[in-house]
Amino acid sequence: MMTSASALRSHEMTLMQRLEAWQAIGGLIGRMSDLEIDALAEKAGVMNPWFTNGNVRQALAGIQAMLEVDVLKRWVSGYDLQDRKPQTVGLILAGNIPLVGFQDLLAVSIAGHKAMVKLSARDEVLPRWLIGELAQIAPELAIKIAFVDRLTGFDAVIATGSNNSSRYFEHYFGKVPNIIRKNRHSAAVITGQETDTNLVNLGHDVFSYFGHGCRNVSHLLLPRGYDIPHLLDLWHEPFHNLVFHNKFANNYEYNRAIYLVNSVPFLDTGYLVVKESNDLASPLAVLHYHYYDSETEVLTWLNDHQAELQCIVGEPIKGYPSQMTPFGQSQTPLPWDFADGIDTLQFLLEL
Repeated sequence: MMTSASALRSHEMTLMQRLEAWQAIGGLIGRMSDLEIDALAEKAGVMNPWFTNGNVRQALAGIQAMLEVDVLKRWVSGYDLQDRKPQTVGLILAGNIPLVGFQDLLAVSIAGHKAMVKLSARDEVLPRWLIGELAQIAPELAIKIAFVDRLTGFDAVIATGSNNSSRYFEHYFGKVPNIIRKNRHSAAVITGQETDTNLVNLGHDVFSYFGHGCRNVSHLLLPRGYDIPHLLDLWHEPFHNLVFHNKFANNYEYNRAIYLVNSVPFLDTGYLVVKESNDLASPLAVLHYHYYDSETEVLTWLNDHQAELQCIVGEPIKGYPSQMTPFGQSQTPLPWDFADGIDTLQFLLEL
């Protein structure tokens, strides 16, 4: 049964009350009307044109799924969450997709710590709205989350950025317990046995959030002789409208022009440039692929790029220790799908 708001306010919150408060946020998101979501998405989109109505809706749905009762119970069941002295954890959040730092924020809150949050200028509206709603449900929990312009007086830090910014983070935060996240990318392994439904779902792994996320697939591993035109034909109907987004279209046209000028071979869908390359990372509106001749080649490539991979989409591969992500689910992580494979909650509990 949900703890009442008055009970939540009466004393320092227990683990169960923290969980129930976040469950209430999930319920609130589920009850939002289309008009309410439209208004919120409009505010977010003014600050960041990449945050379209559809992308904000997808992010909210993902958070709602994280906050389901059974999901939260499963997540915390494997940890020792006895009350401990609260620490102040600095969070530097990215802004590449809506509410991208929510998982870290949730982990800090569930662990009973205080969060000192430096937001990205690209994603300020949604986090402030979310914690504003939390303050109405559980003010004792919300008061432990502070938005700041600069991190000071912290006991630990979780910072997300680029390879370049990570050097800055390591310099300034290296003396306290920390998780410093660098650039990561995702790949998909295609065997040729996939159904058309699998392949359409793969399109969501590629195109969700315009491909801005580290969990978006930027590279395909294809068996030699694979029918790429069939794959691209399946993607046309659900995804060709991406080119009507001005910023995405600019990236598509720019990269296409660069390859044309330099006589680089590529496939052109009218909204996506598909280019053969061994590189894991690809520019926005570009998808890389390479062919393989054996499963051994696949394993070698994945192992060589392990430090750069966020997730791998496809069916389980014999002999590969990392978990594979089912088609269409790369951008719907659950609380235990930790970035970079680092158990954030365990890190927080060991402070």
